[in-house]
Amino acid sequence: MIVLGLTGSIGMGKSTTAKMFAEAGVPVHDSDEAVHRLYAGTAAPLVEAAFPGTTFAGVVDRAKLGARVLGDAAALKRLESIIHPLVRADADAFLARHRTSGKSIAVLDIPLLFETGGRNRVDKVVVVTAPTETQRARVLARPGMTEEKLASILAKQVPDAEKRRQADFIVDTGQGLDAARATVAAIIAELSGDKSGKAGS
Repeated sequence: MIVLGLTGSIGMGKSTTAKMFAEAGVPVHDSDEAVHRLYAGTAAPLVEAAFPGTTFAGVVDRAKLGARVLGDAAALKRLESIIHPLVRADADAFLARHRTSGKSIAVLDIPLLFETGGRNRVDKVVVVTAPTETQRARVLARPGMTEEKLASILAKQVPDAEKRRQADFIVDTGQGLDAARATVAAIIAELSGDKSGKAGS
């Protein structure tokens, strides 16, 4: 089974592209969705122990937790040390399930794939991109987003040009949904015929 890492900077259309893979029958593991699930389960008591008062009825209160860790590098690192291993274990279980089901491709949707050293967990990388002005317009249209917040987020992410340089495949969502969907279909077709390399090893 080929493990495809899907990534892209904020506002590039990664979530939309992940849906296109799923609609084409490729199993997709969404790291953000996994965090939401873990915050309502396994992670909640661990987060409460590290940051007392940030959970309610066994579920992490994201607003309270955010207030505790944002702008505090040490606290954020502590939170990541709790969450990242749990998300990785969740992804590993996902891959194990689909290997036994005989799927030829599975996608790990990892927003910070390059930033967190996730390249060695996947066989191929798909980078979702769009023109800078399209990206900015999408992100600044989000509720509560400001130029300052966007600049802060981008400063923590590997630049788009560097991501594209390291990509095996690129999906440009700036060309419209139909073009992106066609690119996704072409990637799936190419990988379905590619049983070489380290897939499944």
